[in-house]
Amino acid sequence: MVSLVKLHAYIVEDNATIRENLIGTLEELTCVEPVGFAETEDDAVLWLASNPTSWNLAIVDLFLRQGSGLGVLQSLAGRSTGQKVVVLSNYATADIRKRCAQLGVDAVFDKSNEIDALLDFCIQQSAKPSGITEG
Repeated sequence: MVSLVKLHAYIVEDNATIRENLIGTLEELTCVEPVGFAETEDDAVLWLASNPTSWNLAIVDLFLRQGSGLGVLQSLAGRSTGQKVVVLSNYATADIRKRCAQLGVDAVFDKSNEIDALLDFCIQQSAKPSGITEG
């Protein structure tokens, strides 16, 4: 038996149109509930550090209005094992994917052609065993 768990997602994306469309899509098609967003590295790092138990998924763009998503990723190195971090970027090159893996990111998705894969990732993360065992 599988029960779906709400993912409390923090979104780090400086483009309001992309962010609003992403949030709408996640809410409609997955069990993601946004808990906040940031447009800059400083705001993201501050919120995530101040609210360590308020989120279990962070979706991070790499190019922000101020700072970089890489700085956000570095700040999350000590997160709990239940907290997932993914990158959603237009620059999901092999080098970027390698750097993100070094920073402990759970997955990297290209904005232009991997949104479905991001949705699948979210659905997979929200499907947790219910603890009911067959006897």
